[in-house]
Amino acid sequence: MEKKPYYLTTAIAYTSGKPHIGNTYEIVLADAIARYKRAEGYDVYFQTGTDEHGQKIQEKAEQEGITPKEYVDKISGEVKRIWDLMNTTYDNFVRTTDSDHEKCVQKIFKKLYEKGDIYKSAYEGLYCTPCESFWTESQLVDGKCPDCGREVKPAREEAYFFRTSKYADRLIEHINSHPGFIQPVSRKNEMMNNFLLPGLQDLCVSRTSFSWGVSVDFDPKHVVYVWVDALLNYITKIGYDPDGSSQLYQKYWPADLHLIGKDIVRFHTIYWPIFLMALDVPLPKQVFGHPWLLQGGDKMSKSRGNVIYADDMVSLFGVDATRYFVLHEMPFENDGIITWELVIERFNSDLANILGNLVNRTVSMSNKYFDGIVKRTGVSEPVDEDLKAVVTGAKAKVAEKMADLRVADAITIVFDLFRRCNKYIDETTPWVLAKDEASKDRLREVLYNLTESIVIGASLLESFLPETAEKIVKQLCTQIRSFDSLDQFGLYESGTKVTEKPEILFARLDTKEVMPKVEAIQAAQRAEFEEEQKRLGLAPEGAEAAGKEEAVIDLEPKEEISYEDFAKMQFQVGEIIACEEVKKSRKLLCSQVKIGSQVRQIVSGIKGHYKAEDMVGKKVMVLVNLKPATLAGVVSEGMLLCAEDAEGNLALVVPEKEMPAGAEIC
Repeated sequence: MEKKPYYLTTAIAYTSGKPHIGNTYEIVLADAIARYKRAEGYDVYFQTGTDEHGQKIQEKAEQEGITPKEYVDKISGEVKRIWDLMNTTYDNFVRTTDSDHEKCVQKIFKKLYEKGDIYKSAYEGLYCTPCESFWTESQLVDGKCPDCGREVKPAREEAYFFRTSKYADRLIEHINSHPGFIQPVSRKNEMMNNFLLPGLQDLCVSRTSFSWGVSVDFDPKHVVYVWVDALLNYITKIGYDPDGSSQLYQKYWPADLHLIGKDIVRFHTIYWPIFLMALDVPLPKQVFGHPWLLQGGDKMSKSRGNVIYADDMVSLFGVDATRYFVLHEMPFENDGIITWELVIERFNSDLANILGNLVNRTVSMSNKYFDGIVKRTGVSEPVDEDLKAVVTGAKAKVAEKMADLRVADAITIVFDLFRRCNKYIDETTPWVLAKDEASKDRLREVLYNLTESIVIGASLLESFLPETAEKIVKQLCTQIRSFDSLDQFGLYESGTKVTEKPEILFARLDTKEVMPKVEAIQAAQRAEFEEEQKRLGLAPEGAEAAGKEEAVIDLEPKEEISYEDFAKMQFQVGEIIACEEVKKSRKLLCSQVKIGSQVRQIVSGIKGHYKAEDMVGKKVMVLVNLKPATLAGVVSEGMLLCAEDAEGNLALVVPEKEMPAGAEIC
């Protein structure tokens, strides 16, 4: 019987720098889903790659004194190296600088233009010169640029636009009639309430202020806006063409799953389906916006040397331990936390104790008591039935969780199977049975039950920790079992001889031995950062202020307010637990700020003064009861307070003493 096709994509990684462990999480998650679907019997096509155009890339290349293509070649190669290091089984690694993709993007752009869905006009609005950004009246803050707070002036710029509003009602109907289209449900609610229901404006789809992009072939001074270019990879790189598509496209489209980060859900669930509607192309079946893997603990920055990268984790813990952590520690909907100490703890408690120790004990006992021969005798007791029920029932439970993409829960079920095996050892006490010759057949049955259970568990584990699963079945001198058979107990061939010298799968780690290695990694990061700063001619942080005289700042007093007005404002201490650049803004940072038991998303125009990675861990002053606003398409739920000097330099307002997140400022 022909296998049912399953097309899975990740977001293509933006080539602005080396991917950290949070970026790597997505490709590992996608690989686990792809491997599982293959095990279920699907014909999987798994696509990933790199997004390589845009103004930021052009600027970074200029800083390094190389061409944009040379720059993206370097970063794309690094991304692919890490994806391969993590043992991911993608079928196609795309690059948006591939000539076939660029030509198809030009064809699609022209088709939509000729159809009338793209039209040439001008972006007219209020222009902020320092930010090179247009704003509407409603986007301004106190009549000024929401990014930098400076004056704006009326301006006009030629651009191509897409008639987004034409398809809005059709998209709303599709989302309402396909409840699984956007997952989790919270992402769907955000898109509907914040963007679709209030009404869509036509979308600017070309730029003229830089050249590094796919040119509009019938109007070469324009380049296609990078998000349009990037989104189209999902169809161009499997053979879609306006003039006639390939068999690969006919087989796999529509995509079964677009797996993306929660920060880019809007582009994938609003603009992308609207583009497809305009092309008369079927919409993908599901878009899943996964949460973030946050780097907890201290402030994370390259200058401090404490950014966590996948290859550094692999050097200390191995590939599968790294895969286990990012898959198991990520909740379905909420953000996960990673620290070096937490990784060590999980390594020891779960991988070394629960799994590694189980396999080692079982193989060792078979060798010690029966020269490695595992034989079924049929001498059973009631305790066996409970073990078998847990083991044979795991397949259905894993399938249920994976159907909803609850990967962390699926892994927990597999480890519950291994926990039950460890409990079974305690219940049956093989070392006691071994002392009584009359109990030898019972001991054989116990070890057979353990071996069979471990084989089933390893077969379920293969999608998540493939190398470990293979090592386990190799020690038991068998193979990974077919998925269809994993609810059957007793398929391990009686009389099989296990390996004589069991391999330690995961040796327990000593934190005191690991952390000096972590510190060496961090020191290397700091040295690399300083070298990069020197190479780019950038002064070390704070050096530009050395020797400067303090400027005198005189501010015109604003209109007086009453105490009652002031009392309406609620200020609290917040702790920034994650931060990243707003992709289409030159000035905005988007921070996740912990305030008491809540986490608020706050957008601030401080990118020119703070790097995103340097923000994490800062304690800041937050205006928490400010009405939510949308800045550059991102919802902001408060305001970070800053001081500004006469030259426009900004500094975050921070507590003088250590204060907990949520402390009231009064």
